[in-house]
Amino acid sequence: MVWEDQEKVLAAGEGAVGQWLAMTGQALPALRAWAQREPDCPLAVALWAHADAESLSHQEVRAHLQTAHAAAVQAGDAHASSLIHAVWLAVHNQHRATADHLVLHLAQYPGDALAGPLLSAFSLSADLAYRDHGQQLALAQYEAAGKDSWPWASWAAAALAEQGETDRAWQLAQHALMLQPRSGTAVHARAHAEHEQGTGPGYTSFIDGWLEDDPRAVQRRHLQWHAALQDLACGNLEAARLRADTELHRGDVGMRAATNWRLLLAGQAPARTSDLDHIHQLVAEGAGWAEVFHTFQLALALAVAADTDALQVVAERARGDRRPDYHQVLAPVIEALAHMTAGRPGKAVDLLTPLGQDTERIGGVRVEREIVQDTLARALIDTGQLEQAAHLLHHRATHRHHHTYETLLLIPRPTTLPSPTPATADAPAART
Repeated sequence: MVWEDQEKVLAAGEGAVGQWLAMTGQALPALRAWAQREPDCPLAVALWAHADAESLSHQEVRAHLQTAHAAAVQAGDAHASSLIHAVWLAVHNQHRATADHLVLHLAQYPGDALAGPLLSAFSLSADLAYRDHGQQLALAQYEAAGKDSWPWASWAAAALAEQGETDRAWQLAQHALMLQPRSGTAVHARAHAEHEQGTGPGYTSFIDGWLEDDPRAVQRRHLQWHAALQDLACGNLEAARLRADTELHRGDVGMRAATNWRLLLAGQAPARTSDLDHIHQLVAEGAGWAEVFHTFQLALALAVAADTDALQVVAERARGDRRPDYHQVLAPVIEALAHMTAGRPGKAVDLLTPLGQDTERIGGVRVEREIVQDTLARALIDTGQLEQAAHLLHHRATHRHHHTYETLLLIPRPTTLPSPTPATADAPAART
């Protein structure tokens, strides 16, 4: 039995919760207004502090969550105190503890949509078993919440996309959008499904129209990144560069690197790159090594900048890291990137080929991880192993409606990558 009427949940705070779950451009203002209007409401304060974490200091977020949790306990609100505890664990990057607590929370409050945004803890836990369990949990909770729950339909669609159930994922995302057309959560799930389908202009025209109606949507930059990849899929390279230059901010180092490295692998000039000093700073900071996927993204940024020396240093550090995912998987991947930037594709082939499915341990999602496969394909082509490269990309080239990018990857060319274009001080890419 579902814990509570979902309509009441979505309407909480005069619709603030619904805006937040949909990730609309009004989500944060609505949560702020709710917290100001009802400062004694634990959930109002906790959800606002969590959503507004980028503009609040870590100490402020902690203080608000402590106050909200104490108020929930004093009021005897077991649901609120459990949810706020999960939020507390999440903001402290205790991903496994968050995931473990969510299992217990959703067992007690099945179909609780307020817990859905925390599901990312399963994939961030650096454990494939946790990731898979999180996907199954999303599907089970959709069943518990019922077909009219657009938030759970959206998360279930995302889970199906990660499991390779592309058509089912797309259909479920569309179902969620029929129930709530402004659901950015559903649109993001659809973006993952459409990437696997290679819809190209089909996705870009849809997302441009959808964002026109909500230009401040929380996930705007990420959805535009997906659109840039769809531009690549159909060969609209200038559009891909334009999206990267006008939509991505200085802090979007990972998305910018993922776009530019793809362009470089395909023998194309990249969009503006991230500032190299900024990348070095991020690599040196502790946060740059907190999660394996984040470190991988920084390595991609160094590869785009053709900073072979820095890549070798990062690879050596990863090799000495006690965490298995770092020294067993990330280190050889980064070392392969270094060889690619130095014009040694054969060594990259030797490093990447044995990894196989272990590249999943780098983290991220399918669309993000496939860039490792792209790198191997390019290295195979550059060493004259055309049949092996074609076999590697066969599924993508035959199942995606548009696959110009994959075709470009398979064209033999000089191994020297095009020179990157650094961001300038007044360029959109350099703005925060």
